[in-house]
Amino acid sequence: MADWHSPQGPFDIPDVPNFVPRRLKPWLFILFVIIIQFSGGLYLAAASDMVGTTALMQEDILMAGYASIIGLSINFAVMFRIKFRFSNRTQLLVTGAVLIIANLICAHTDSVPVLVVTCLIAGWFRMQATLACNSTIQLWLTPVRDMSVFFCYVYLLVDSAIQLSGIATVYTAFFSQWESMHWIMIGMLAFMMLLVMVLVRPVRGPMFIPLLGIDWLGAVLWTGFMMCFTFICIYGNFYDWWEASEIRGATAVGFLCLAINLWRASFLHHPYISFRAMTNRNVIRATAVYLVFFTLVATEHVFEHSYAANILGFDETNLIDLNWYVFAGIIAGCGLTYLTFALRKWRYKTMTAIAFALVSVYLGYFYFLIDYGVEKEMLFIPLFFRGAASVIISIVFLTSIVQSGLPFQVFPQALTINGFTGAVMGATLGPAVIGEFLRHTMAKNASLLGASLTDFNPDTLHTPFGQLYGMVQTQALIVSMKEIYGWLLIIALISLTVIVVSYGPMRPWAFFPKWKTIRKVLRRTVREEKENRSVSAMS
Repeated sequence: MADWHSPQGPFDIPDVPNFVPRRLKPWLFILFVIIIQFSGGLYLAAASDMVGTTALMQEDILMAGYASIIGLSINFAVMFRIKFRFSNRTQLLVTGAVLIIANLICAHTDSVPVLVVTCLIAGWFRMQATLACNSTIQLWLTPVRDMSVFFCYVYLLVDSAIQLSGIATVYTAFFSQWESMHWIMIGMLAFMMLLVMVLVRPVRGPMFIPLLGIDWLGAVLWTGFMMCFTFICIYGNFYDWWEASEIRGATAVGFLCLAINLWRASFLHHPYISFRAMTNRNVIRATAVYLVFFTLVATEHVFEHSYAANILGFDETNLIDLNWYVFAGIIAGCGLTYLTFALRKWRYKTMTAIAFALVSVYLGYFYFLIDYGVEKEMLFIPLFFRGAASVIISIVFLTSIVQSGLPFQVFPQALTINGFTGAVMGATLGPAVIGEFLRHTMAKNASLLGASLTDFNPDTLHTPFGQLYGMVQTQALIVSMKEIYGWLLIIALISLTVIVVSYGPMRPWAFFPKWKTIRKVLRRTVREEKENRSVSAMS
């Protein structure tokens, strides 16, 4: 869309009528992105309320929430094809309608399959509408198409929306009920659709590109693999891992989907994810860093909530107020990355070292701080550093994939891999590993701490057994968390040392191709697909 903006003069958006001031046009699309990012099929911040009113398990709600992220990741491989097939107006209106239906379904159903499928579809459309808006204002943000600048804006908007959406959800449930958040977002989506119908015209690019040559079966199979992987990580502890037929079945189906995908990628002209994307050096490096980094910060999902709620006694509103600290870290991290990485072109190695240094401070702070009497304000520094580190590592390695040298046909496939490894695998595998580690460590520490609580100990004669058991479990949790933070701190320091002593001269030089170039590439792909079909029909 940028190419059919006026090549001379100030930036303009032809989709918006001229009676809207030119300076306000980009902000209109930013408003659309904010509404779309706030509206999910499910709001994980209200998980505890949903558990209490729908008889769903925590794992069920997490599975539906991560299904939304899987839908988002799967969309990457085809998002540019959809963009050149439909106008911004169509994409936004359809997405608004889908998200309204998703909110209605999630507010009224307690069926886990329905929730999961609904969130998967909602995530797919959220990503498509987000691309439609962000690509429209790309040249307004960075006239030279510098993706290190563009991704600073993307992560500032997306990660901030995640934190603020959680805050809005909890306070809405506190003053009303958790379903009210769905109704509020339905109203916001309806308002967005009204603005789109009034202020956005059905302008399409100069070339119509049909949806030919897309491996839809591959998309379904990759979705199946990601869903099975997520199911194993989330439900593994509940089902006692591979002792249960459910986990063994999910493992078999996941491996089957992966094997079929790899087999089809070996002979298809346009597989959904090609070997060239899977074996790219920058993609492999980003995957390895994501696995290490997000395992280090997996304590966020495993026992930060338990510590603040069960040990410190925070209620839901005090717990969600901690999101403000993470939000401040996200703003600072995006600002630092913009000033150093995007403008001054600091090396990838330097930025990665900064992110791991911040994580080391986060882990070290909790290791030395964790206790019974910690005030809420004392958690600002570790949560601030965690928020900054997460956004820095995400911006840096997403930029590295743009700079990986992949042709544009393959580049969106690399984004799908990046979305799965960074957002899905990083948020599920790390917590699964740390959660299992915590379970075994707590059992060991509880056994050691409770060894002296016998009938022969006079200090325990007049104390109820339930109270003694609770004291042992609480102390075992504190000791176990401190132990795990210590081990993770050691891993973080070793990783930081490896990064510092390694040689990494590469600097960000990632520029997005012109939309005219992208259209030529996609047109060539469609032409090749038509020729292949003609040859197949003749034979």
